Amino acid sequence: MGFFGKMFEKKVCAICGAEIGMLGNRKLEDGNMCKACEAKLSPWFNERRSSTVKQIEEQLTYREENKQAVAVFRTTRSLGKYTKVLLDEDAGNFVVTSARDLVEANPDVLSFSQVTGCELKIEEDSTEEMTEDKDGRSVSYNPPRYTYSYDFDIMIRVNHPYFDEISFRLNSSSVETTNGIAVPANRKPIPTRSMEYKEYARIGQEIKEILTTGWQKAREKEIAAAAPKVTINCPYCGAPTIPDDAGCCEYCGSALEV
Repeated sequence: MGFFGKMFEKKVCAICGAEIGMLGNRKLEDGNMCKACEAKLSPWFNERRSSTVKQIEEQLTYREENKQAVAVFRTTRSLGKYTKVLLDEDAGNFVVTSARDLVEANPDVLSFSQVTGCELKIEEDSTEEMTEDKDGRSVSYNPPRYTYSYDFDIMIRVNHPYFDEISFRLNSSSVETTNGIAVPANRKPIPTRSMEYKEYARIGQEIKEILTTGWQKAREKEIAAAAPKVTINCPYCGAPTIPDDAGCCEYCGSALEV
């Protein structure tokens, strides 16, 4: 079969068996996948080309199971304006999504204990404003003038089988601190005087602190659960008891100091 014959050869999705259109093929390491199956993968997954058919099938099984976690997810707190970090503090879980309908979007539900780090990165961009000389050529002002803008990016590192990082931008458009007016470098505005800048910086720090604190508490709980249980004598009923998860006597229910 010649080059053009191979190019127009009908391809079949190795996942669902559907015929793949001319522009709809998504290459896998050992097969092909259609756009519909790709859309079911985690939005944070970016290793499709190096994945086998079996690995994709395993992820899709996980994504189906994730729907059950989404169904019981109860948002107790929302952080952000566009892409948001939604917290289910009672269950110790969170999702990152811009969707309004969680059931339809099926965002990955993660535990605080899966967080391995969280960073807020504020990027500054300076653009030089040019003018024209008497010959119509574009030249710098004297002294040079600039406009300044900022973007706020969150990176959450996680321990997950299908991705290890969740990165997203807090702002939908760059935050300008010069209001479109070019200024000399020695008159650069202090960005923290901008209300919009301060708001995004606050949101970013809040996300970072909450996820970091949530991870620390989850780890402490795991360590405590793994610690060997010690029998003590209840000072109220006198029975030898192993305190329950609430630190109470298993017989009389009295709170114990352990």
